[in-house]
Amino acid sequence: MHIILIIYIILINLVGFFLYGLDKAKAKRKGGRIPERTLLWVARLGGGAGCWLGMAFFRHKTKHIRFKILVPLWTIVWTVGVVLLFLKMPQP
Repeated sequence: MHIILIIYIILINLVGFFLYGLDKAKAKRKGGRIPERTLLWVARLGGGAGCWLGMAFFRHKTKHIRFKILVPLWTIVWTVGVVLLFLKMPQP
């Protein structure tokens, strides 16, 4: 169970990071953008750290108040939840 959760967290955070990079590239080219709702849902589904890093690295969505509040919030919620889950799970 531990390994599945760890793999999920890594993958969803990579997805979040790369989505912010892709959306920034599309914004520069004036192409079809990734909906803000999608970017925020990735953070809500556990990819907050990757989204947060993507925001900083690509300097994307950093002036939007919703992103400045919700992405760190979901990062904290998931971090606390995962830590508590690991503390309560029996060790193999």
